Amino acid sequence: MEKILVVEDEPDMVMGLKDNLEYEGYEVDIASDGEDGLAKILTSRYDLVLLDVMLPKLSGFDVCKRARKSKIQTPIIFLSAKGEELDKVIGLESGADDYITKPFSLRELSARIKAVIRRTSAHDSPGDGERAQIGRLTVDFNNYTAYEGKQQVKMSLKEHEILHHLWHNKNRTVSRDSLLDAVWGFNYQPTTRTIDNFILKLRNKVEHNPNNPAILLTVHGVGYKLVLG
Repeated sequence: MEKILVVEDEPDMVMGLKDNLEYEGYEVDIASDGEDGLAKILTSRYDLVLLDVMLPKLSGFDVCKRARKSKIQTPIIFLSAKGEELDKVIGLESGADDYITKPFSLRELSARIKAVIRRTSAHDSPGDGERAQIGRLTVDFNNYTAYEGKQQVKMSLKEHEILHHLWHNKNRTVSRDSLLDAVWGFNYQPTTRTIDNFILKLRNKVEHNPNNPAILLTVHGVGYKLVLG
């Protein structure tokens, strides 16, 4: 049985989510503030976390950032009444896998949960021996690690997943929609800025001259291409 942690401080929302998730066949754990939620994420195994943004003691954004900093790769879906584009960008860049704006339908939530669990489960087993030399980096996609020489280079889970997808399609143009679907699987379309920020971070790590990229290219109006010999 898959286990979901719900980090939410509104009692009615908690009970509604718990009842419906258990009806769907999930085991459900509850945390009512950010500090308790983070402690549970760091010490227990979950298949997914539903994380409110506005929480007592520690915001959802901070919970997500600290979990990712601690190498926790459990998929996280933000639940938030804050539906502005900037809030979604901040949520995604903090390491979340999806962002749902309140109010939402239970059918939509169920579909998002299943899609994220399915997608992240596939990423958990990228295959044996998936190592690649990409510019300055030696990347181990199995262990989500990257090195420049003997020095480990810090990369977020999303950076690894973007680079992994581009590597699987090396020397071919990958559309923005294809990349979004493979890495985020959103029903809504994030802004160009969301992906461009990740591409910029990756260029700074793989390119010998990030200001004149020769490996991770933008194909204007279409998407991106990872060029490898």
